[in-house]
Amino acid sequence: MIKLKDILYKVTINAVVGDTNVMVNQVQFDSRKISKGDVFVAIKGTVVDGHNFINDVIAKGAIAIVCEKTPENTVKDVTYIEVDSASKALAFIASNYYNVPSENLKLVGVTGTNGKTTIASLLYQLFKKAGYKVGLLSTVKVMVDETEFTATHTTPDSLSINYYLSKMNNEGVEFCFIEVSSHGIHQHRTEGLHFTGGIFTNLSHDHLDYHNTFAEYRDVKKSFFDHLPAHAFALVNGDDKNGTVMLQNTKAKSYTYALKSYADFRAQILENQFRGLLLKVNDNEVWVRLIGRFNAYNLTAIYATAELLGLKTTETLRIMSTLENVNGRFQYFTSDSNITT
Repeated sequence: MIKLKDILYKVTINAVVGDTNVMVNQVQFDSRKISKGDVFVAIKGTVVDGHNFINDVIAKGAIAIVCEKTPENTVKDVTYIEVDSASKALAFIASNYYNVPSENLKLVGVTGTNGKTTIASLLYQLFKKAGYKVGLLSTVKVMVDETEFTATHTTPDSLSINYYLSKMNNEGVEFCFIEVSSHGIHQHRTEGLHFTGGIFTNLSHDHLDYHNTFAEYRDVKKSFFDHLPAHAFALVNGDDKNGTVMLQNTKAKSYTYALKSYADFRAQILENQFRGLLLKVNDNEVWVRLIGRFNAYNLTAIYATAELLGLKTTETLRIMSTLENVNGRFQYFTSDSNITT
């Protein structure tokens, strides 16, 4: 149990009706999950508006309502917190409820159109092989060190993110890599998280079914880097023209990686074979099992991130040579040429 006022830290509040000194049980934004003593956050979704369920959750025993419009008829002994954005409020409330778990590990977000899953998953592999306890929040799966959970979204909701980060704290996880989608950024799911770094892969004309224009899509991605703190790093693909856009207003320490242009971390493909790549990254040669130019970009980003997080170069290169393809991403198979039919 925790006091309502304690989980409202950093939430921008317009009005309060009732007592914030009450003890609350859990935080929910799904009306079906409400039980006695819970806080209900009424999110306005694209299909369903949580405000329509306020009376239902009160009947189930909700003790507090976070909403964008306070109902005309309030109920005695129920506290109403009016905010501009319930989804943004939920992110801070979730973080506070779980004791701000992102502060207790090094959290790195990966955003861009392509490569998010591969980079996040391979970074998880690399740091695990380096002997660290590691977390992963990806499209494919959620990992709390060695315990696997099924992923439902590219970027989970705020409650789920902080729930998993809290479990990582309990397991002594030191590093966590999370995919950050444009949907997740736009819906404030990563608000209130303490990032150690951010990675930008590339941008193409995808997801315009959700974002009205390419400029809006780009600017949503950019807002992630705009909010990185000064002690964090911002690592972007220098060969993508949108990379420099991501860095325009960031307070974070800026770095670039590239194959074709000058960059802080530059790679060359020395050999591109069916069984792997021979890369030269910042004058260091490494043979990797992954194939294709797109993976050369991914691996350069991984090398750069490992360096920025303090891993020794020799250790990074050694482990890079052992990394394996992510399940469900580009994979190749070989057959025995001696088999006849």
